[in-house]
Amino acid sequence: MTDRLPTQLIVGALLRRVNDAGGIAMVRARGEPQGGAMLLLIEDRHGPTRVLERRIDFDGTATLAESVPTDGAEAYWRRRREYDPDLWVIELDIAEAERFAAETITSN
Repeated sequence: MTDRLPTQLIVGALLRRVNDAGGIAMVRARGEPQGGAMLLLIEDRHGPTRVLERRIDFDGTATLAESVPTDGAEAYWRRRREYDPDLWVIELDIAEAERFAAETITSN
């Protein structure tokens, strides 16, 4: 058994925090409820969609790492889902989306 919270619970908390703050957060693809990986699509009105991924370090600490897809965020996450059906894909549209994600994901 692991001390980490289930991915489904973390996703629910992130959705609630963003929506309660007046932003828009939605699940684009549901992954494995207990331990699925998490990919965040950060909508930016002034540029391309940014892609952040939750990574678990060797000591079990969750961090966020930016991925830089060469073929666009949409194609990237769809290709990733083909190889990892456990992957959660969450879209965030709110100012300071990275802060919301970091506070919710890395604190667990």
